[in-house]
Amino acid sequence: MRNDKIIPGMVLVLIGAAFLLHNFGYLHFHWENFAFLWPIFIVIGGVNLVLASNKSVWATILKATVVIGGIALILFGDFSHTRGRWWMWGHHSYTVNTDNDDNDGNDDDDNGKMANSSGQFNQPFEPGVKVARLNISGGATTFRLNDTTNQLFFADIKSHRNQFMLNSHKEDSVYVMDFHMKKHSSWPWSNDDKDMAMISLNTRPEWVMNIEAGATDLNFDLSRFKMREVTLKGGAAQFVLKMGAPLASSNITVETGASDVTINIPKDAACTLESSSGLSSTTYDGFSKKDDGHYETDNFASAKNKYYIHISGGVSDFKVHKY
Repeated sequence: MRNDKIIPGMVLVLIGAAFLLHNFGYLHFHWENFAFLWPIFIVIGGVNLVLASNKSVWATILKATVVIGGIALILFGDFSHTRGRWWMWGHHSYTVNTDNDDNDGNDDDDNGKMANSSGQFNQPFEPGVKVARLNISGGATTFRLNDTTNQLFFADIKSHRNQFMLNSHKEDSVYVMDFHMKKHSSWPWSNDDKDMAMISLNTRPEWVMNIEAGATDLNFDLSRFKMREVTLKGGAAQFVLKMGAPLASSNITVETGASDVTINIPKDAACTLESSSGLSSTTYDGFSKKDDGHYETDNFASAKNKYYIHISGGVSDFKVHKY
């Protein structure tokens, strides 16, 4: 074999073997490492080019060491404490504003509420609200939801780099809230922690939730809420959902890149699942395969209330578990 073919061949063999071992449950790794550590492939390519004309034993050993070390770092490295901060550069402390008064000296967008550093958002519950839609967007953030509130929406936040914004309006009979992050205009120069948002929801309305996030750690316990629809979109993220009993028709849609997605549903919940997962790893507990990319629980046809799950992604790890 020509020496200049050894390194590309080793990269393909190692990555392919890792995917096979992962699919059979013998190897577990963080899928978002591929997005976080992608410059390793540039280093491998650069070393291979620099030493391309060197046929000595030490050059071959050096190239092989770089390949093996780089791939091992991607497969076995745990960078959960730093992922999501690679493009962020700093730390700011801000004042807090959680009302709509434009005379307070803070920068409010439209009719939205803004909080920087540590602060709270509180959207009052209005009688007669039957359906509420929550749109969440943000990156390099930790989101948690595991509690209820008498308000419609409550969030306790800690922000170092960005400004959280909450805008709300009504669309016919649906109450719509947009909870997102607005980057600060200055250049920060140090960084210690991710932004964090602890969210609580009211249990009375039916909820539609749309989440678009990158480099995010999100863990939502939605088992006490009436979830009509949940949509997850993101890349290089970790998403964990715990669902409760479905409504007559509850939809879960997942579209991700290099992410780790876990959906937990009750053991007796009826569910159908459509999966287009590319090179992703999939684990669907308690499902029977009907045809290519189509899975169902045994009680789906006879159940009154059902989950409809649609999953698509590139290089991700998708898991649906029963609890």
